[in-house]
Amino acid sequence: MYEALRQDKSRQKALGLIFGIVFGVLLQKAGVTRYEVIIGQLLLVDFTVLKVMMSAVAVGAIGVHLMHGKGMVNLHVRGGSFGSTVVGGLIFGAGFALLGYCPGTVAGAIGQGALDALVGGLTGLVFGSWVFAVAYPRLTPFLNRGAFTSTTLQEMFHLGTWQTVIPVVVLIVLLLLGLEWLGY
Repeated sequence: MYEALRQDKSRQKALGLIFGIVFGVLLQKAGVTRYEVIIGQLLLVDFTVLKVMMSAVAVGAIGVHLMHGKGMVNLHVRGGSFGSTVVGGLIFGAGFALLGYCPGTVAGAIGQGALDALVGGLTGLVFGSWVFAVAYPRLTPFLNRGAFTSTTLQEMFHLGTWQTVIPVVVLIVLLLLGLEWLGY
C-alpha cells in the first residue's frame, strides 16, 4: 500500500493538498492566523501560538515514530551549521516581527481574507526568497560555518525511541498544563 503511494505522484499531490487545507483550517480555528495573536506571543502576553506549536510537536513526535516503527516512513536527520541557523533565524525573525506572520500563518491568513497577509506577507515571501537566491552565492561561505552533526536526543542520551519520545511528550503536556494554570 505504501509503496504504491510512493510511486503515485498525483495521489501524493492530492493528499498534500488535503492535509494542507486541514492544516490551514486548524491554524485558523486555533486563532494563530490573526495578527493580534502572533504579536501577543511575541510580547509574551498570549501563548496561543506556543500552545498550538507544542501540541503539534507532541502529536507529531508520536505519529512520526509510530509510522517509522511500522516502516511507513524513513527518518532522515540532517546536520546543519551555526551560520545557516543565524541567517535563517534573522530572515525568519525579521519577517515575523515586521508582519506578525510566519510562512504557514501567512497562507492561513490569506485563506481567511486578511489583506495584510496577501499584500505584505505574500510579497515578502516572494521578495525575501528572491533576495536570498540572489545573495546565496556570496552567503555560502558564511552559511557553512560552524557545521554540526545530526545528533538526536536518543543518540545523545543513549536511549531508545520511546524512552525519549514519552518523556518529551510528558514535558510538553506539563508545560501546556502549567500555562493554563497560570492563566495563559
